[in-house]
Order: sequence, then C-alpha cells, then structure tokens
Amino acid sequence: MRAMSTSASAGRRAEILATAAQVFADQGYNATTVRRIADAAGMLAGSLYHHFDSKESMLDEILSAFLDELWAGYETVLAAGLGPPETIEALVTESFRQIDQHGPAVAIYQKESRHLSAQPRFGSLATSQVKFEHAWLRTLERGVTEQAFRADLDVRLVYRFVRDTVWVAASWYRPGGPHSPEEIARQYLSMVLEGITPRS
Repeated sequence: MRAMSTSASAGRRAEILATAAQVFADQGYNATTVRRIADAAGMLAGSLYHHFDSKESMLDEILSAFLDELWAGYETVLAAGLGPPETIEALVTESFRQIDQHGPAVAIYQKESRHLSAQPRFGSLATSQVKFEHAWLRTLERGVTEQAFRADLDVRLVYRFVRDTVWVAASWYRPGGPHSPEEIARQYLSMVLEGITPRS
C-alpha cells in the first residue's frame, strides 16, 4: 500500500511539474503564481504545497531535468571521437530530441536564463551556458583546423547562428507532429553544413 501511495505521489508530482513548465513557458516565470499553477493542475494552491515549497523549487526541478538530460546526450556525442561535421550533426540531432522531450523547459530556458542566472539558486545556468558555448566552438574550431569546414569561417558567428536557429524551434515544434526530431535535424543540417563545408 505504501509503495503504491509513493508511486501515485511521484506520478502526481510529475504531472504538476509538466503543468507548471507549460504555464511558465506561456506566461513567464515572474508573471506566474502558485495559484495559477494549481488552477491549471486542477487542485487547490494549499494542496500543491504538499508537493513543492515554492514555484522556485518547481522551476529548479524543471530546468535541472532538462539540462541533466541535455548534457548526458551532449557528453556522449563529444566522447564518441567523431569528426567535426559528424559531431555537429549529432549535437544538432540531440538538441532537437531535447526540444521534443522538454519543449516547455527549453522555452523557459530561452526566455528566462539570463535573468534567472543572476539569482543564487540558478547560478548553474550561467555555468551551463559557458560549457555549451565551449563545446560548440571547440568543435567548429577543430573543423576549420582539420579543413572539414571553410577556412574563412567566423566560428563564433556560426555558433550563434546554429544555436539560435536550432533552439528557436521550441517556439513552434509540437511533439507528435508530422516530422520527427531526427527528420527536422536532417533538414536543418542540410542547410547549415552546405554553408560551412568547403566548396569543391
């Protein structure tokens, strides 16, 4: 009985987090109240406090779950010993998979991370941003050095272009649509890689 109760509680907790993520993404973190999340979850605000002590705690769990999975995927790619083009392909594909799995969290991260990273509880967001940038720039620089990418590339500009064009997809992508994350990644990559690889 206790195990079932714990399982049910964990399931309800996950449902509340999913609801909170969508509300934060739609309305913005500062504009969202605990009462608004509770209303969307179909419960009283007082009942929500049995699961979470604050909306800050909810947001922390939402972003941590997304970033933990993102970095698990990225680190697998970066450790695989792939060439620069293949690494870029794998990173872009992994990014779209994360948008598919954590769309609202990605939208929150895009809109709120700069503001949130100034708060002590969310200081790790700034660290993650630096780590993210380093991974992409290092791959692009290696591609230029190995002549897999054009010698005249401004790698920082390319990084910003790829980053923004990939992650902005969180604003329109809907899970279960006509295209899988991998199919969308292939379309993006065909445009990006044709522009940064050497011309024959």
